[in-house]
Amino acid sequence: MPKQDNKSEYVETLGSGVKLICSPIHGFGTDAILLANFAAPRKNDKCVDLGTGCGIIPFIWLRDGVENEIVGVDIQEAAINQFNRSLELNNNPSNLKGINQDLREIGKALPKGYFDVVTMNPPYKPTGTGILSQATPEQIARHEIMCTIDDASKAASELLQFGGRFVMCHRPERLADVICSMRANGIEPKRLRMVQKRPDTQPWLFLIEGKKGSKPFMEVMPPLFIQDEEGNDSEELVKIIGDYRD
Repeated sequence: MPKQDNKSEYVETLGSGVKLICSPIHGFGTDAILLANFAAPRKNDKCVDLGTGCGIIPFIWLRDGVENEIVGVDIQEAAINQFNRSLELNNNPSNLKGINQDLREIGKALPKGYFDVVTMNPPYKPTGTGILSQATPEQIARHEIMCTIDDASKAASELLQFGGRFVMCHRPERLADVICSMRANGIEPKRLRMVQKRPDTQPWLFLIEGKKGSKPFMEVMPPLFIQDEEGNDSEELVKIIGDYRD
């Protein structure tokens, strides 16, 4: 894999004194911010973010007061190296760590049936061409080269205790795939929310939460609009972004 160009890195201030090193290869977008907010772990929850990249979701949770264990997992060594340097930038908080691990073998690195919350902002694009011999970081992040929806659901099911929550975002055209995969791995979909640019546009993202071992019943929440009628950030998006905006 290509080495990370440190000269292109930059630091994002997330609020409450929390800082995050980002780069063109391992950065973040609105999807990850929405997912971190939708998951909303409690301060005593034990949390894992799969495919963490630069670590935006764990560092948002740190900012928002999660005091128990937070683990960021990524198959790419460069991503975890960047993650670990962000830890140093934040004086190495004792409850947060990054692990370089293939989630398909997650049981080798983390205890099974232990965590309360698992999240993943997965690769959105399926691939029909098999494993690439020289997969780039961009391909790994965007295409199901190293991880499919089923891989993510299986890993989440292994990590979660009974009643634990698996929270994911994905593109609307993959909704049926996500629901089927969750159920096949003992995770029952419980909350669903579509994300739209405005009320007159189609959804471009969905947020879904499933619970391990739960009974069937799913709440379909009102859509989340990210813009108002004038094209500005909606009031709800401003609230979600929170301290990061300032």
